[in-house]
Formats: sequence, C-alpha cells, structure tokens
Amino acid sequence: MNTFSFILTNTCFDVCLSKNCKQMFLYQFLSFGMIVSSALMIWKGLMVVTGSESPIVVVLSGSMEPAFHRGDLLFLTNYENEPVRVGEIVVFKVEGRDIPIVHRVMKLHEKGGYNSTVKFLTKGDNNSVDDRGLYAPGQLWLTNDDVVGRARGFLPYVGMVTIYMNEYPKFKYAILACLGLYVLIHRE
Repeated sequence: MNTFSFILTNTCFDVCLSKNCKQMFLYQFLSFGMIVSSALMIWKGLMVVTGSESPIVVVLSGSMEPAFHRGDLLFLTNYENEPVRVGEIVVFKVEGRDIPIVHRVMKLHEKGGYNSTVKFLTKGDNNSVDDRGLYAPGQLWLTNDDVVGRARGFLPYVGMVTIYMNEYPKFKYAILACLGLYVLIHRE
C-alpha cells in the first residue's frame, strides 16, 4: 500500500468517525427533504394556477402526429369558464383507464335548455377513426368532467426521460441512484 492511499483511507475513515459525519448526514437528509417538498409545492401551485389536476403531461404515443410527437411535454390549463371548442387539443381521462389521452376535439353536441350541456367527440390527428372505441363501454361523448386540461404549450421531446424510465426500469434505478449519490456527496 502506498503512502497516498494510506493517507486518503485514514482521512476518510477519520471524517466518518467524527461527530461531523452525523451532522453532515443530517444536513444532506434535510437538504433532500427540502428539494422534495419544494417540488411538491411547485406542483400544487401549478395545479392551483392552471386549474388542472395534472398541469404537465407527456405525450405517450404517435396518435397526435404531426402536431405532437411521442415524448413531447404538454402544459395544460383547465378553467371552468372556458368552453370546449372544435379543433382544440384536450387531455381527458376515461373510466377504466389510468393514463390520460391527448386528442383533438372533432365534434360538439350541445343540448340547450335549463341544464345546458356540451358533449364532444375526440380523435387523434394520426388516427383514422374517432375515439369512441377508447371511451368507456356505452359512452359515446365526453363531457367537461372527463377533461384533465387543454394544451396551451409544449416542449418537444423533453418527456422522453419519463418514457425511458417507464419502459426501462434499470434506467430508472440508475437515474435514482445517481441522484441519491449526488445528494449524499454534494456539500453545500
């Protein structure tokens, strides 16, 4: 064993044995907690400002090409006083499906009277048929209650990281391990 490695080993060992090691670990743990709580606060703030339960979504398929590609990150709003319009791109949830769908409104069906309701039909730009096959059994139209949000902007391909993390679990664990190591090693 050379002198340099002996000194390096002893120095690291001495640091971990000192009471500063506990303080350093506690500091890193609290820093990590602050990062997580800040991210949650930002997310909740975006939910309040946009009126959407999911203000940011990732396009998961090519059904909206050429408008949006797989991996594009969409920014959504969902204000109650804005009516749905033909041609608008909406993100909606269907009963029995966990993942929301991003498609364009193709037709409106308005029912007048005291309890006027607006129902609408959607279709992916790259699909040959409308979305009735994707809706819940017996459902022919969507309502405002089904809408998660309306697309207001996008960042191309930024969401590919999310797709890779879902499709390749080892990639997800590698990213999480790198982030965890960074938090533990970083001293600020």
